[in-house]
Amino acid sequence: SAQRFRLRFSTSPPSMALRFEVLGRFNRARAARLTLPHFTCQTPLFMPVGTQGTIKGLTTDQLETIGCQIILGNTYHLELRPGSQLIDDLGGLHKFMNWKRALLTDSGGFQMVSLLHLADITEEG
Repeated sequence: SAQRFRLRFSTSPPSMALRFEVLGRFNRARAARLTLPHFTCQTPLFMPVGTQGTIKGLTTDQLETIGCQIILGNTYHLELRPGSQLIDDLGGLHKFMNWKRALLTDSGGFQMVSLLHLADITEEG
């Protein structure tokens, strides 16, 4: 019979390192706890895409209310708009988004390669 898992959302101190713990298994499925610097997530989870630092049509309060634990961002698009300097000036991506829970950003490598024809590559970067 399937084991049941209760989800608990909790914040964790920003200095905490990444940790992944499997809490239970059923056949090929598993439930786990993913501890990140800003939040502890329970898996499996839904991760909405906030490509440019926002989830269109929902506030961060609404995202918390529906149980969103983590938002995915794309560093390539964040660099294009709004830009890393603006994000840094405003205190980082969490403050820019007004999001206290976890964030995951991908490298933007696919976009970097697929949109290479739009790039100006110099010795400086």
